[in-house]
Amino acid sequence: MRLAELSGRSGVSTATIKYYLRERLLPPGRQVNATTAEYDEEHLRRLRLVRAMVQVGRLPVATVREVLGHVDDDSLGRTIRLGAALWALPQVPGPDADDEHVRAAREEADALLDTLGWSNARLLTTISPAYRSLVVAVAAFRRLGYDWDAELLASYARLMHRAAELDLDYVERQPSEAERVEAAVLGAILVEPMLQALHRLAQEEESARRYGFG
Repeated sequence: MRLAELSGRSGVSTATIKYYLRERLLPPGRQVNATTAEYDEEHLRRLRLVRAMVQVGRLPVATVREVLGHVDDDSLGRTIRLGAALWALPQVPGPDADDEHVRAAREEADALLDTLGWSNARLLTTISPAYRSLVVAVAAFRRLGYDWDAELLASYARLMHRAAELDLDYVERQPSEAERVEAAVLGAILVEPMLQALHRLAQEEESARRYGFG
């Protein structure tokens, strides 16, 4: 397809597509002559991924380029490739290692992973942004004087493990390795807000069930 058709099918202006091409967010098309290139379904799929990251995820172009670099790096194994792409997304700042609440939260997080038998996640604690986010959140609860019960945290973790199974079931249905990584990235950008929305809707439903609307 030519640029105008790619624009029409994607809903993205030709000027924006040209900008993405200049920024290396889209691979170049097949050159037909000095002024014309042709594009295919791979360009259309990649363009939709880029738009999701830029418009929905609000990611800067440099971050999108970094994520796509990991998506396209077929020298990496699937777990590392998925992790590298997801870890390139914006993350919370790292916790203060000297904070007593952070130290306690780290011990609690480590104990949780051991209790759950998540040995692979345990191996990644030194580099995983998700682990750091967990420590930051648990430390904040402690700092505010709330002791989040370890068994309650484990119950939530088991629910999230089921969600992770569903995530990867969906990822594995994609036809190519690049599309599987892309699906994981889209999941981080689009599915997490949906899960948050469903969680809040469930809270509203359960609150009304228990307490009514009075």
